[in-house]
Amino acid sequence: MALVDLIMPKLGESITEATILKWHKKAGDSVKEDETVLEIATDKVDSEVPSTTGGTIAEILFNVNDVVPVGAAIARIETGAAAAIVTAAAAVETPVANIAAEVPYIPEAPAVAASSNGNRFYSPLVLNIANSEGVGMVELESIPGTGNEGRVTKKDILQYVEDKKSGKATALKPQTAVAEQLVNTEVRVKEEVPKPVYQTPSTIDKPAASYGDNVEIIEMDRMRKIIAKHMVDSKHISPHVTSFVEADVTNMVLWREKVKKEFEKRENTKITFTPLFIDCLTRVIKRFPMVNSSLDGDKIIIKKDINIGMATALPSGNLIVPVIRNADYLNLVGLSKQVNTLADNARNNKLKPDDTAGGTFTLTNVGTFGSLMGTPIINQPQVAVMAVGAIKKRPVVIETEQGDTIGIRHMMYLSLSYDHRIVDGSLGASFLTAVAKEFEAWDRERSW
Repeated sequence: MALVDLIMPKLGESITEATILKWHKKAGDSVKEDETVLEIATDKVDSEVPSTTGGTIAEILFNVNDVVPVGAAIARIETGAAAAIVTAAAAVETPVANIAAEVPYIPEAPAVAASSNGNRFYSPLVLNIANSEGVGMVELESIPGTGNEGRVTKKDILQYVEDKKSGKATALKPQTAVAEQLVNTEVRVKEEVPKPVYQTPSTIDKPAASYGDNVEIIEMDRMRKIIAKHMVDSKHISPHVTSFVEADVTNMVLWREKVKKEFEKRENTKITFTPLFIDCLTRVIKRFPMVNSSLDGDKIIIKKDINIGMATALPSGNLIVPVIRNADYLNLVGLSKQVNTLADNARNNKLKPDDTAGGTFTLTNVGTFGSLMGTPIINQPQVAVMAVGAIKKRPVVIETEQGDTIGIRHMMYLSLSYDHRIVDGSLGASFLTAVAKEFEAWDRERSW
């Protein structure tokens, strides 16, 4: 018999860890090669991890909600081969569906450290919950963990918070000497140097929330919680300014109407307005490179690649932003295929983590749902995001050499939210105006 380690795969250039969402197999279950063993999550993207070999699950090394580093062994599979533990080094760059076994991961240390300082490992999820619920580190140290090697899991911290609110949790003594020393030191300081006590929201006893009887309470799903945090973080990081312009997109509408049937027949994909917008955007971004940048401390990082993120609504109502890389190198056919493929993969939960990474500028179409305009929030660490509203036919004054006239035109509002630390009003407004003019100048005789 041989033991093969199932490795946490590398899911993207910037991905260093993933959270286990669900185990499809348990110890003792048989598994076929390429059969899904578990589901994992990185940021907004969920992925399935298949078995690299056939056999029997010998051991599950991590629990649901554990955050596991890339390259760590997450399970061991017993096969009929006569070798020892199977190893390989090819798993780093392969897709999830073709993960090879790697050198077995050796845990750094027991979760409850035996050293004198008593430090324990806590996942980012547990630390976030503790922070939001006002649970300090000393208190956290005292919570018994039911996770792998005694780690505190999401279930443990939530149960502790619930017990604390209901009065079931008793005052727990810190488990480490350092924690006790910190508590004693704090007490001595308070006795020796009296200080005024200021109540903060976390220290004031809050009355239990009362919602009434005629309500429905829905728990946020994981993605909605991530979106909420990203939006709040973005508002805290960037001072947002939003500019608006109006564009006459009649030429664009009539051109698409003229070519869409032949385009789909020849290219086997539909042409929507999104690739047309991106085609114009990339040309203007080259003239205004500052909107295609990010900020690192006091350094402005101008990106040479133009990677356009396109906000896509999921059936759940959540939003995800897959990225079209090097969009300026693609023609309308290439852009259309990229847009349609990424949108379909997003709606069918088939995106890979790399599909949402590396964006340098984001486009969101609020007009899809009938909105005339919007004030989008910047997708960090980018510095600008553009929204396009619904296209509406309206009577408009048209200037001609023979004089002004009134005609029915296809009109649309554009808005640009930008980081005022880098993009000033003059630059933001000039960029947006240039985009509107690019839309208006669409050549009705062009080929694709």
